[in-house]
Amino acid sequence: MEGKERNNLLPLLPLMVFLGQFFAITESAKAPALFIFGDSLVDNGNNNYIPTLARANYPPYGIDIGGPTGRFSNGLTVADYAARYVGLKSPPPYLSLSSSNLTLGGMNYALAAAGILEETGRHYGSRVTFNDQIASFVTTMKLYSALLIQNQEALSKYIADSLFIINIGSNDYIDNYLLPLLYPSSKIYSGDSFAKLLIDNLSLQLESLYRLGARKFVVIGLGPLGCIPSQLSSNKSITGQCVDSVNDLAITYNSYLVQLLNTLNSTLSGSFFVYEDVYSPFIEIINSPSTDGFTEANQACCGNGLYGGGLTCLALQKPCAERDKYVFWDSFHPTQAVNAIIAADCYGESATSCHPISGSKLAQL
Repeated sequence: MEGKERNNLLPLLPLMVFLGQFFAITESAKAPALFIFGDSLVDNGNNNYIPTLARANYPPYGIDIGGPTGRFSNGLTVADYAARYVGLKSPPPYLSLSSSNLTLGGMNYALAAAGILEETGRHYGSRVTFNDQIASFVTTMKLYSALLIQNQEALSKYIADSLFIINIGSNDYIDNYLLPLLYPSSKIYSGDSFAKLLIDNLSLQLESLYRLGARKFVVIGLGPLGCIPSQLSSNKSITGQCVDSVNDLAITYNSYLVQLLNTLNSTLSGSFFVYEDVYSPFIEIINSPSTDGFTEANQACCGNGLYGGGLTCLALQKPCAERDKYVFWDSFHPTQAVNAIIAADCYGESATSCHPISGSKLAQL
């Protein structure tokens, strides 16, 4: 996407968007519901409800949307913007609901520190792994069947027509493989064999969702993990350049993910898996930040230590003033401005990062 077009997205960021038109379901909704699975990149508040160190329920998180909501950003996530593009409300956090206030617009099961592997992120305390999130989806559908869509044929159609977004895998590296003092995985597996382990497990998980009736998937690949402030800090980058060895891990995983999704598209009847490449647009932003109006490509807007990556954003810490000029919000996560660009590259009119079709077109199928 050209820089000029991307910059046109920045006016979408103010509080009025969040409070007004953003969460209104439009007449042109492209799918009946949106179900989101994954980690802190798309968590919109589930972390508020479990005992975990991975939290975003305090200021200055959410500073540009009226206050903290549990989103790991100064504002909206990629999933929030995806919902807007397909004409739906941003689905509520699963852990915030009960059987008395279920919604038919979908659900967000994502939770900070979650991974493909069960052990990933355990040092944060409680977490909800991808397997746990799938189990929560099963519980949701049982409640839907009992309370909202009692006709089984109608429920099956509802699930099949809904859009499933999966953003998982980053923590299996950041909070597992790249922490050799806490996890043995890097001593057991090469980078290639670990990627294959993740893909083998992910395949089973995606097939589980398929057996539960899901048919339309957007599966998000890994971004350039070697460029996030926490990795720049832990690897003591002197120049602020991305850590190539970490980025190579992400590239290897993404290549196997593309192969997996191609295989699933050909073997699971009626399924449609779209691969969202976030690595390419993200590395483009980092390498040429001024093209999209950014001035800081490696320094966290809110963080501590080298590049703001030594210790993430603390409660009541004063963040940078010009947040839309920063690529990274905290030690691990992008700003709302970057999230808007990443979402547009998959769901917007000139989407180029989703293959073989855009997320919006998939929702309409």
